[in-house]
Amino acid sequence: MEEVLEILQGIKPDVDFAEEKALIDDGILDSFDIISIVNGLNDAFDIEITVAELLPEHFNDAEAIWRLVQDMKENG
Repeated sequence: MEEVLEILQGIKPDVDFAEEKALIDDGILDSFDIISIVNGLNDAFDIEITVAELLPEHFNDAEAIWRLVQDMKENG
């Protein structure tokens, strides 16, 4: 989880990702941010997040992003 938070902070250092629960719903992250996050996650965790996983509920908070990473690591 710490590595996910570091990736997020690298993209938007002014956001408190540990507390924020509506990153997509509140427009905190835009499509360019999501692309950067996906690239960072793919590299850091050796996974391949596909278009099918690019759903708002997977990116609305750090915990959801962490669950996505865990799922991708377990199920590919």
